[in-house]
Amino acid sequence: MSSFSIYLLTFALLLQTIYGASPLFYFCSSSGNFTANDPYESNLRKLLGNLYYQTPPQGFGFGSVGRYPYKTYGLALCRGDVEAADCRTCVNDASTKIRERCPYNKGGIIWYDNCLLKYINTDFLGKIDNQNKFYMWNLRNVSKPTTFNQKTRELLSLLAKDASATPKLYAAGELELEKSKKLYGLVQCTRDLSTSDCFKCLDGIIGELPRCCDGKEGGRVVGGSCNFRYEIYPFVTA
Repeated sequence: MSSFSIYLLTFALLLQTIYGASPLFYFCSSSGNFTANDPYESNLRKLLGNLYYQTPPQGFGFGSVGRYPYKTYGLALCRGDVEAADCRTCVNDASTKIRERCPYNKGGIIWYDNCLLKYINTDFLGKIDNQNKFYMWNLRNVSKPTTFNQKTRELLSLLAKDASATPKLYAAGELELEKSKKLYGLVQCTRDLSTSDCFKCLDGIIGELPRCCDGKEGGRVVGGSCNFRYEIYPFVTA
């Protein structure tokens, strides 16, 4: 289990993020610090370099570098519809920013619109991360919240089943609301998870819809192992 901050942060933001502008959020771990020229720093630098080259072709990369007590573990995940070039840019930006913001922490996790980057000095790979999580939602309310909430859960639950049955652990789709209006959604897991753990992770965060985004036109629950997003406008690249 990773040892990032255990508390849950919630905040309201309009979900109209400027492309590639800045991180959505980040945490620095409390698992310990290292000093300049420490062997851990060298291993971390090598790990981030490996993730930069490994991730873009397939949209996911993970691994570890070094030996105990200086071993570091990490992964990077790009959104399922992001092109390799944009994935590479995002992973590079994430590597730079998290080192700036958590310069001597042995772990950090950072989320962008297009990618996630995470590393720490304990083996978290293959385990659901329920500790690192935040909410985002649109400030605008829908006119019929009860019906809209039901439709949102319906779409995200269908996508969770689809995602957990695919190698990329990613799915995006849409659902008819009324007349010409549609609801759009996306779900994704980090690919170190098994298909069953991916579904478990997604099912868990979909259950947080009432706390996150009750009656809101758009919203996200974003975690260290899985995330979802829904909007009333298309946001996924075809």
